[in-house]
This record gives sequence, C-alpha cells and structure tokens, in this order.
Amino acid sequence: MSHAETDVQQYLITDEPFYKSTGNEVALYEAAYAERLPVMVKGPTGCGKSRFIEYMAWKLKKPLITVACNEDMTASDLVGRYLLDANGTRWLDGPLTVAARIGAICYLDEVVEARQDTTVVIHPLTDHRRTLPLDKKGELVGAHEDFQMVISYNPGYQSLMKDLKQSTKQRFSGLNFKYAEGQVEADIVAKETDSDVEIAIKLVKVGESARNLKGHGLDEGISTRLLVYAARLIKQGINPNEACRMALVAPITDDADIAATLKHSIDAVFG
Repeated sequence: MSHAETDVQQYLITDEPFYKSTGNEVALYEAAYAERLPVMVKGPTGCGKSRFIEYMAWKLKKPLITVACNEDMTASDLVGRYLLDANGTRWLDGPLTVAARIGAICYLDEVVEARQDTTVVIHPLTDHRRTLPLDKKGELVGAHEDFQMVISYNPGYQSLMKDLKQSTKQRFSGLNFKYAEGQVEADIVAKETDSDVEIAIKLVKVGESARNLKGHGLDEGISTRLLVYAARLIKQGINPNEACRMALVAPITDDADIAATLKHSIDAVFG
C-alpha cells in the first residue's frame, strides 16, 4: 500500500454515523459533491452540522479531514510549514494540503473563528483553478479530482469583526440548518442515547422553551447536543430535574433570572 493510499485509509469513516435527515439536504449535498461545488453549512450551535458532514463523507466513501478553526490559526497551520529535525529542515503538509493531495473532503468547522487573512488561502481551491499555492515551498498543488471544500459557521455569532468576506461567501453553495422539529429531534435524542422516547420528548419541550428566550436574555438556545447530554445523565440514574440543570441550564447562562426561568420550565415538564 502506497503512502497516499495509507493517508486515504486513515481519514475514511468506517462506521455509519447516526444522522436523521430533516429535509432534502442529503440529495442537495450529493449533487454539490458530484459537481465538486464548495459547500457552506450554516446553523446554530449543536444542531448537527458536523455530524451531517461526517455522515455524507461516510455515504460517499470519501476521506474527511476536519479542522476546528480558532482565532490563533495561521495560514501555515492550514497549508503546512518547514520543520527542523536532525537532518536539517523538512516540509510538513498542513491538513488543507493533505486533503487537496489525496482527494479528501476538507471541513473547516466554525470558519468565522479564523482570521480573514487565514481563510483567504482557500480561495484558489474554491474556484475554477482548484489549486493551492505553497509559497514557502515554491509548489503549486493541483487538487485531486475528489477534493471538496466544506465550511460551517453559526450565523447567530456573526458580527462586524467575525464574518466571512463576500469574496469568500460567494465561492460556496449553501445549506441552512436549524434544530429539528419536535418529534424528529426527540427521535434523534432517543436514538443517539438509546433512551426512552418519552424522556426525549420531555427534554425537547425544555429545549424549545429555552429557544423561545433567544434574544430575550439568551444569546443561544439549548442545542440538540445538550439535550443528548441530559439524556445520557438521566440514563445513568440522575434525577431528570438535576440532569437538566447540569446539562441544559448551567452551560448556557450565568444570569440568575434566566436560570430560574429555565428551572421553572424543567419543573413544569418533569414535575
């Protein structure tokens, strides 16, 4: 097995990730991948964006390289750098370069967290050129025919300082995600945690009550991810009210009045 084949195997997802479709997003993504269109996935925290990309990589049988973006990330962190070793210097490809070489889906998670001068390095990979210049190495990497660029972010956290340039946005097709509807979200929570559906339905009711407070004291509602955390605590024998306070209240607010409102909702649902 060649080095390239080893890299591909390393990034393949072998076990099917659990993902429950809420619309025609699977067909839309498959069409975008068939044309190798870059894809932007937008939606609130913990609504299943990353799980969806993992599922699609598994379904398409393509390697997936995920980068969790942050404000300290540099262009070199994406494309690569020279390292010193016993024999002098050697070049180490970054995750974006590896993905371009082996034909992986490169997924930049929460891309707005990265500096704008960092994200511009993806531009030549997201238009007709499909190339990646390695300026420090003096190499122009042509993207593998299977390569695709995918980014995600939460529009709710956008600001003048944290937003994508139009020159970046308009290189992508887009999918809008939101939290699943009540029964579907309950099915997701129950399946994800192997929990009782009735418990999952109650947790979703609590989640919905918190989401109604968004913009009225809460920056963000309770995510599906947090509902899953609460279900897991309950499965371990923790009292549902305590589990909800730990998983659904404490992580999202430090405001005593908002916390009291959420606790009242929990008590109303679970008794």
